[in-house]
Amino acid sequence: MLTFSFIAFSLTFFQYEKWRLSTVNRDYSVCPSYPPAVIVPKSIDDDTLKKAAKFRQGGRFPVLCYYHKKNGMVIMRSSQPLLGANRKRCKEDELLLQAVIEGSDKGYIIDTRSMQQAQQARMTGGGFESKSFYDRWKRFHKQMERCVSLQESLIKLVEACGDESNNMDRWLSKLENSKWLSHVQNALSTAGLVVSSRDGHSVLVHGSEGTDCSLLISTLAQLIMDPCCRTVEGFLGLLEREWIQAGHPFQQRCAHSAYSHARLQQESPVFLLLLDCVWQLWRQFPLALGFSEALLLRLATEVYASDYGTFLCNSDQERCALEVKERTHCLFQALLRPTERDYYSNPLYERTELAIWPSVHPQSLQLWKGYFLRWTQQVRHLEEAQEEIRNMVIEWGKLVGSHGSKELKQNT
Repeated sequence: MLTFSFIAFSLTFFQYEKWRLSTVNRDYSVCPSYPPAVIVPKSIDDDTLKKAAKFRQGGRFPVLCYYHKKNGMVIMRSSQPLLGANRKRCKEDELLLQAVIEGSDKGYIIDTRSMQQAQQARMTGGGFESKSFYDRWKRFHKQMERCVSLQESLIKLVEACGDESNNMDRWLSKLENSKWLSHVQNALSTAGLVVSSRDGHSVLVHGSEGTDCSLLISTLAQLIMDPCCRTVEGFLGLLEREWIQAGHPFQQRCAHSAYSHARLQQESPVFLLLLDCVWQLWRQFPLALGFSEALLLRLATEVYASDYGTFLCNSDQERCALEVKERTHCLFQALLRPTERDYYSNPLYERTELAIWPSVHPQSLQLWKGYFLRWTQQVRHLEEAQEEIRNMVIEWGKLVGSHGSKELKQNT
């Protein structure tokens, strides 16, 4: 069953002759981690998609996740191709990517692994797109840390934030050793690389499995480029498409928080890293995002412990098999109720059609105190002050609106 946000997103593409909505995965047999319907080039039939899926890890063949209306540039995402040591090829996969850049001179592939990691993947059956068969695609490698390293980074950061020694040198040393802000910087800079290609050249983003860093980068890129993704409803719809429907394994990645003594190999705070990156955008562009920090904090809490079913399981297939949608409530729909939406909205929001380019200089990135230091006395006082300012802005808006309507009545 498709969600309302995915349907609304999909319908906008029917006006573009180049793309179509495919239900090749209606029974999840082609790709267990994809939703029942995906957007693909119109010139590529479902049989071709099935063959291309066999050439991609986990069946995650390239699918569209963003379309730039002005120039037709798109962002695609997938998993790694299965070349292996023998450098196998798949003509159907080549045709699929060729159809993506039809009418353009080239496209870009952003591989979230280092060149060395991508080459080593061939020894275990993976690999990367060969220049010989994908000659119109230029590949860039932007290494992003994998699950274990990212989880260890979070644990070190949490330990640093809980240090009560009041020793400045010790605090700064622990913060630096955690390398968490380096991960934030890397994610934002990689998303910026994707956005900088929006001059008419399409982009394919993938790493190994395509369920973690690929989703992180595609989400941030859309948030930077598309003003529709910056409202409360638009942002939640973006998370629905790029994380819930796209198959991020929440059950594996968020089984325990960094405070837990249990250590699972597949745990990784990729979604928390996304929220931190969004907070950096929110802080640098306080008028451009239609939601407040409170929404990010709510999501960061719900992903680890929730009364809703939104973050349960590892894929849409699992949620359907366990009837999660029928037996639980949707967090995103709850957040869109009028009272909830008002609470999580940014009263200073002013829509801008321009891209919001984040600064990734070390001096521009800050520790997300609202989350990592949320239980300290100082942050609690700050939250109270922010709430008071928010109420004042809302009341001022009501007064201005009331005064304007009175003047309008007098003039008429």
